[in-house]
Amino acid sequence: MPEPSDPTPADRPARPTAPTGSGLPGGPTAPPRAPGRAARIWSETWRLGLALLMSMVVTGFVVVEVEAQRMAMTGEQLALDIAVGMLCFGLVLLRHRWPTAVALVVCTAGAVSVFAVGPITLAVVSLATHRRWWRIAVVAVVYTVALWTYEQLYPSVEPMPWAVSIVGGLGMFALLVWIGAYVGLRREHIASLYERIATAEREQASRVAQARANERARIAREMHDVLAHRMSLVAMHAGALAYRSDLPPEQVAETAALVRDSAHEALGELREVLGVLRGLDGPAPGADDAEARPERPQPTLADLDELVVATTAAGTPVRVTDRVPDDAALPLAASRSAFRIVQEALTNVRKHAPGITASIVLRGAPGQGLWITVSNPTPAREPAAPGAETRPPTSGLGLLGLMERAELAGGTLTARDADGRFVVQAWLPWAP
Repeated sequence: MPEPSDPTPADRPARPTAPTGSGLPGGPTAPPRAPGRAARIWSETWRLGLALLMSMVVTGFVVVEVEAQRMAMTGEQLALDIAVGMLCFGLVLLRHRWPTAVALVVCTAGAVSVFAVGPITLAVVSLATHRRWWRIAVVAVVYTVALWTYEQLYPSVEPMPWAVSIVGGLGMFALLVWIGAYVGLRREHIASLYERIATAEREQASRVAQARANERARIAREMHDVLAHRMSLVAMHAGALAYRSDLPPEQVAETAALVRDSAHEALGELREVLGVLRGLDGPAPGADDAEARPERPQPTLADLDELVVATTAAGTPVRVTDRVPDDAALPLAASRSAFRIVQEALTNVRKHAPGITASIVLRGAPGQGLWITVSNPTPAREPAAPGAETRPPTSGLGLLGLMERAELAGGTLTARDADGRFVVQAWLPWAP
């Protein structure tokens, strides 16, 4: 069964890439280039070259000892030594696929070949990168036995004590294991950093997607509030034109102009909303910033007078009976929410009680909150059948949208019939 291979540059985890505009510090991560064939060949070549240099240096010392007749070795034995070592160089190329088996074989070959010291070094370091300690221990035993066997086959004239030789050999083996373990730990650390980068970028992409979804939901609510207000005016006046055939030409022209202006305003609002939706996915190629996100400031309570005038002109009288003394001190988000609540409530009055006077009451102070009350008398009966044509269709989502908007702002909203009046009452927080 194949053993875990020692990661080569081709097998190491690739650096994860960040999506464009990921928002991580330092900007998007540039995609790394995968190591090519030339890079892999060079990575293996310099390691084999270093091992070959090590084997040649150690073999050179042995040749000097043999020439000085301080070591018992014939020419045939030296040739066998080099031949076995060269075979080990070929075998060590398989260390990534079978690290333990290759390490055992080349360490065993060290019993008859000092030229195999380079392949032994590569195999032991490669095995140690995995930090499978019981396998390393088995290879250490084979390495020690091979070292003792080599000294017995080719005794020196002045041999060192066997204990010193064994301790020195184990010290060298421990150094190789330490180098391999350090390389393996460093590779795992780098891989963990890459994984953390990839995880952070995935989380960032998820947050961006969630933010876009929330923004689209907010824009959908804005579209309902704004377009329902405009289109209710269009439907009401267009229905009146169709029903009232006895109107003088001046009033017909005035009503038609009002329908035209309301339709143009609705189209403008729709164009802005669609522009914002396109802007969420980034600007179009070649578009400047002004064209990429055409967004104007949202209305606040400062625009309440304009809303009252427009609603009154549409046929629904509005009376503001009370108002906070300084609505400029109201937080911007609360002021926007308050305006939308009043706007949608007046739209509901036009839909369900056309021609009936609506009353607006605004009370509150910093630290207490803002109370919004929009009420109107409940119609005693439904309009006559011909007149029903002038009333726009209802979606049934207006009050639900108002409740959701108030809750998102941290407040509350109720709608009920009380003493012959339909009352929409909301409370929004107003920080001190």
